Amino acid sequence: MPEGSRFYYLKNFPIFDGLDDETIHAIDNALAVRQHRKNDYVHLPGERGNVLNFIKEGHVKISRLTPDGREMILDIVGPGELLGELTLMDEHREYNEVAQALDTVTICSVHRQDFEHLINTYPELNAQLARRLSLRLRKIEERMSDLLFKNVRKRIASFLVRHTEQFGTVKKQMIYLRPYLSHQDIALITGSTRQTVTTTLNEFRTAGIIDFSRKEFMINDYNRLKQLAS
Repeated sequence: MPEGSRFYYLKNFPIFDGLDDETIHAIDNALAVRQHRKNDYVHLPGERGNVLNFIKEGHVKISRLTPDGREMILDIVGPGELLGELTLMDEHREYNEVAQALDTVTICSVHRQDFEHLINTYPELNAQLARRLSLRLRKIEERMSDLLFKNVRKRIASFLVRHTEQFGTVKKQMIYLRPYLSHQDIALITGSTRQTVTTTLNEFRTAGIIDFSRKEFMINDYNRLKQLAS
């Protein structure tokens, strides 16, 4: 990534919002950039969590494996989000989760000790980090509430609403999503089955609320989708 484009990216990254150029240049000098192809592992359970990652492009699936080998998807993170922020809390922490690229992913990473130095030098970073962690916690709480109190149809609609708000792109009064999630992925996120997800998405498509193909996923009626999720 050219130096200029990386600086521009950092300047527009949410956690660095409001920081002056001198501070962002200092952060830029501490970063390393790497790229992962689809299905590559960003990290595996048991690895030492000694870096903080900033996702520039692409999407990463965070999941855990149960003792009997079943996958539980905990979160999907994408451009502008953090990955590995809990490493800042414990220098000896090992990852419990699998982080896997869902598409081509570009990551800027900084070693934990270097980021701690930056926080000590620029205290405003600490407040920004706390805000990002708070947003992540709220996202987890909303998902847990869905699993406890909503039926499967509402859970799938609720997932689509949150996913659209996070990753949707508006074009010609339509909202587009990149179809990097399989029906099985959505089932694992919503506590459902692949067949139920397929049936429910087809029902939403028949009703004109969504449309999808192998190349794109479209939200035709966002307001109706929100109604289904409530």
